[in-house]
Amino acid sequence: QVQLVESGGGLVQPGGSLRLSCIASGRIFSISSMGWYRQAPGKQRDLVATINSSSSTNYADSVKDRFTISRDNAKKMVYLQMNSLKPEDAAVYYCRAVVRTTPTITGNYWGKGALVTVSS
Repeated sequence: QVQLVESGGGLVQPGGSLRLSCIASGRIFSISSMGWYRQAPGKQRDLVATINSSSSTNYADSVKDRFTISRDNAKKMVYLQMNSLKPEDAAVYYCRAVVRTTPTITGNYWGKGALVTVSS
């Protein structure tokens, strides 16, 4: 089994910054894509940013130039640096990873989420 645990959420004022972290543990042969998604109350879960094993990144238009995704393959971690936060960024942020648990078995795993509140 694979577990993903997010940390770093909290309350921040508009214009402020937060850094989310996610660590993967368990039966991991390799990790390909990792990413962050978010879900605001009453809305669907949306992609924020993804990063593949070669560190190629993809961002939602709404966070480009404000958020930066990065990963540490040795530590099995992915990060999301969030700057210039806006009230509309408030949501539960979920970590996602595509993990090979064996050379031939791949699964899609999610963390339980980290709450980000942006308010003055």
